[in-house]
Amino acid sequence: MERDPDAEYIVDETPEFRATVEMEIQAKVDANHPDGIVDTNDERIYGVTLAQEERIRAREEELERISAQAEFGQQNGRARRTRQEVEAMRREQRRSESRTDPREQLDRNQLAEVNQQAQRLADNVQGGYSRAVIAKRIASRILAGTALFEAVMETKEELLHEAGTVVPIGKLEEINRGEVSVEGRVIELWEPSSPKIEQVGLIEDDSGRTKWTSWKRSRPNIVREGERVRMRAVKKNWYNGRCSIALTRWSEVIFPERNAWWE
Repeated sequence: MERDPDAEYIVDETPEFRATVEMEIQAKVDANHPDGIVDTNDERIYGVTLAQEERIRAREEELERISAQAEFGQQNGRARRTRQEVEAMRREQRRSESRTDPREQLDRNQLAEVNQQAQRLADNVQGGYSRAVIAKRIASRILAGTALFEAVMETKEELLHEAGTVVPIGKLEEINRGEVSVEGRVIELWEPSSPKIEQVGLIEDDSGRTKWTSWKRSRPNIVREGERVRMRAVKKNWYNGRCSIALTRWSEVIFPERNAWWE
């Protein structure tokens, strides 16, 4: 078809917005480079197709999600490390305290007196404490400025009020615990006043005597009159202003003199 040289033609000079190969490559590079993320604050991204824009936005959201997870993980990691460091410091402090022996700061004469008094308490206070443990407590009080006699008496009272220590029967009313351990000789047994009671009687040591009761539901060991027994974890009771003890299902009756004939 031949054109008329005298005719006027209208030419559309608007360019077609189609991404070139170079533009697509650059868009992919920008979308994946941390320092070259395309600014997507505008409604559309200039110079890319719609499909490329969707991939860029999806990649940006993924990077934000990964960054948030990484930051959260770092915070958790720092928190865990902080807790571990605190626990390690506490363990080291406890080890340091356990390694510090107050007896080392006493002179020779003081140490000899402390060891002598500690041995006496270890023999009198039946709580399974060694002489060394008791001596450390006495030495700590002396270093704090307490005189030897007061340090020994304070340590004795401390031991008597600790769970598991066999306390003198005459001091039961002074012990500020509801559960105690005693040792003595059963000097008398009575007829139970209730079918629920297994045994009832009197137990005595050098410091005094008290009434004791065992209930059938606690299934206690049967004791004989005149027998020496150690009653652990018995409950204190009060009646008419006087203290007595009762065995519960958690109590234990030990017979120190049984089967001792062969020793």
